[in-house]
Amino acid sequence: MGELSIYNTLTKKKMVFHPLEPAKVKMYVCGPTVYGLLHVGNFRGAIFFNLVRNWLEAQGMQVTYVYNYTDVDDKIIAKAQSENLSSQVISERYIAEFEKDFKRLGLRKHEHNPRVTEFIPQIINFISELVKKEKAYVVDGEVFYDLATFPSYGKLSGKKLDELEAGHRVVVDQKKKGPADFVLWKPSKPGEPSWDSPWGKGRPGWHIECSAMIYEILGPTIDIHGGGIDLIFPHHENEIAQSEGRTGVPYCQCWMHNNFINMNDEKMSKSLGNIVTARKFMDDYNPEILKYLILSVYYRAQVSFNDEKITQTIAGLARIYSALRDAEKVACAAGPDNAKLAAPELVKAMQVADGKIAEALNDDFNTVEMTAQIFEIVRLFNAMTPVKKAKDVHVQASARIFLEWVRRHGQLMSLFGENPAEFLRGLDRILLLKKGIDETTVDNLVIQRQLARSKKDFQKSDEIRQQLSAMEITILDQPDGSTSWEVKKT
Repeated sequence: MGELSIYNTLTKKKMVFHPLEPAKVKMYVCGPTVYGLLHVGNFRGAIFFNLVRNWLEAQGMQVTYVYNYTDVDDKIIAKAQSENLSSQVISERYIAEFEKDFKRLGLRKHEHNPRVTEFIPQIINFISELVKKEKAYVVDGEVFYDLATFPSYGKLSGKKLDELEAGHRVVVDQKKKGPADFVLWKPSKPGEPSWDSPWGKGRPGWHIECSAMIYEILGPTIDIHGGGIDLIFPHHENEIAQSEGRTGVPYCQCWMHNNFINMNDEKMSKSLGNIVTARKFMDDYNPEILKYLILSVYYRAQVSFNDEKITQTIAGLARIYSALRDAEKVACAAGPDNAKLAAPELVKAMQVADGKIAEALNDDFNTVEMTAQIFEIVRLFNAMTPVKKAKDVHVQASARIFLEWVRRHGQLMSLFGENPAEFLRGLDRILLLKKGIDETTVDNLVIQRQLARSKKDFQKSDEIRQQLSAMEITILDQPDGSTSWEVKKT
């Protein structure tokens, strides 16, 4: 199977991954700042790192996965003030909303979901240690990290401290020793959340929060730290400075960063008005479509959500779910439950695909190759024309192992677990809506065609079929005389 290699942002190359403690992985991924519904880009990390954890566990590792909530922040405070509510009410509201979306995606829960406000004493203690070590300094109740004490600053992002300082404007915060020094603790303004500290009432800076939570839950050094590429600088760079400044040991051995999602080939931004929440996307389409869109692209590459890509995704999912639907029908037919009767060529192909999928995932989680292998097995199964040979015990056995195989790999991706018939009907509804066609119109035309056929009015029947075909509706006449329909998906 080979060893797992992961691209490490810190070293700018792939590394063979071995956890610090044998068979135990400490993994932390930066979670959301909770002041509104999260957009689809925010969920790329949640969906991808869910796969990472699943694959590590499939390799026999015990993973402790920490995914935090930032529940005190300027944006939360602004939202609370605009609604005349407390910051806690706002943050708890949107944590609950995030968890609704997360559950709808069918992603696995994390071992820990710490809130920043649950760790204020630990954050204060962390900052106190930095002050004591003269890595941080206090000015008028505000605590700053002294970057001059951390010569390796910039090793993650590649940015140089002297260049950063030169890039600052002439007018800088006069309280700072260096223009790039960043805040660890700041005094709270009237009406803002605040906590008592050795430096007066205030609240933590953003960067110190993750360092403190990681230190308390996972310890001084972790195996994997994940997040979006937008967090590399300054957030993750500052985490390294704080944590290594306190402990004197490496903070994280492997840094992983997922790329952005673009909407219609443009970066999502409020100024462009193209931000789409995950909830709206799932309402308009389906959670499976969101997950598949994200996992069908290499995590370090940009992925663009546009009509063409969504259409391709619907077609791809339809192929897989159609095969699953057929396999369920055939597998449920009477016959011996004996895997040894399955078609040898399918069994062998699955074994080959298993090896290629393992090789792909061990090569920095190459989900593109993984999905390609799933399609190859779907193609082979479809070539067996399973529905037409439903009474063949060899086809029945093949259908059973096909179902098990697809669902086993689907579990890694949190995909392909829906009821196939219901999912496919849902895709039909999505496509009809995009075409502006009412479902009852299609149903009525199908009924009229059945009536025409019963009266042997084949001219009328053919006219209705052509009318439906013009709407890209495919008629499926069943052997038992019933008729079903579906929207063309390719």
